[in-house]
Amino acid sequence: MIQKIKNIYHLLQAVVANLWYAFPSREIKVIGVTGTDGKTTTTHLLYHILSTSGKKVSMLSTIFAKVAGKEYDTGFHVTTPDSFLIQKLLRAAVKNGDEYFILETTSHALDQNRVWGVHFDAAVLTNITHEHLDYHKSIGGYAKTKWRLVEMARIALINNDDEVTRLQSIKSAHIKTYGLINKADYSQDFKKEIKDLADFNAYNYLGAYGLCVELGIDEKSIVEALKTYKLPAGRIDIVYKKDFMVIVDFAHTPNGIYRILETVKKQYIHGEGRLIHVFGSAGLRDHTKRPAMGKASATFADISYITEEDYRTEDPLKIAKEIGLGFENKKYSVEIDRKKAIYTAIGVAKSGDVVVITGKGHEKSLCRGTIEYPWSDIDCVKEYVSTLS
Repeated sequence: MIQKIKNIYHLLQAVVANLWYAFPSREIKVIGVTGTDGKTTTTHLLYHILSTSGKKVSMLSTIFAKVAGKEYDTGFHVTTPDSFLIQKLLRAAVKNGDEYFILETTSHALDQNRVWGVHFDAAVLTNITHEHLDYHKSIGGYAKTKWRLVEMARIALINNDDEVTRLQSIKSAHIKTYGLINKADYSQDFKKEIKDLADFNAYNYLGAYGLCVELGIDEKSIVEALKTYKLPAGRIDIVYKKDFMVIVDFAHTPNGIYRILETVKKQYIHGEGRLIHVFGSAGLRDHTKRPAMGKASATFADISYITEEDYRTEDPLKIAKEIGLGFENKKYSVEIDRKKAIYTAIGVAKSGDVVVITGKGHEKSLCRGTIEYPWSDIDCVKEYVSTLS
């Protein structure tokens, strides 16, 4: 009941915001990007392709917003902001003469009516895996919410290799598919052309490629743009690479952790090199995913350190214990202090090892109790390795 009242409030706010800014999305082509994993990378890929193809484009993502030529920091814990800010940024892009606006769109924003009134010209649905079930209650409910974006868009591209997404699919002329396994409208494997492209990122590249083709962008220009694209901060971010490596990644879902560790094991671990993993799980969020996160770490990591990750008002030791259930009989260590955990992990690294730190990525704060403390995994790593000879 409380959530329904909140959603009505957000709807009224969205109506007023659209009226105040005169429905700006009707004057620009808005591209919505949703999915559990890969939203941010796909959003930045689309921006890079369109901008290098000579299009005027703005973007709002988890990491930052780039609107009307200005960049705004969004490095805390919100992806899709409130309706007034969305409409304000859309209007700014229109005034700047932009042709496209790429909006990273969460299931919460869709469910809470924060994107009501936004006219989506196109959309990409990357995948649907275990996340936010504390809010949506079931994977089915979560999927239906994500699917709203597909129904709202003039044209939509969906991942046909993702089982949950495929189950939602209906035959419609406006829905196109992409995939590397199942039959799809787009099936190019860019791992053949782009060095060290992770398997999971091959899907993000393919999704961005397919949608841009649908938008009428020259295919040669798209492929050239893909070759020059650099992953955003906190996405397979190699912060240190000498005798051993340290990688920071935003992965914070069971699937996200599984995929990044699988990729590291496959592409960066050689000989007797070990994979050392540092991670945690956010407090006051979906607690049902925690054992699965532990299982993902146990599957690939030789050494695992469970630490804090925005525990808020939850007991971080309780969170660690719930993650530990996924390890079953495999050993792991707990060091709640994130700085100490990272320092310890790097400290035990030997030649050929890879330390992977997941969960925070690009974020600039760490929530303990009700206070946001300045924090950066990337800066923490740099501080430690600067002391190494």
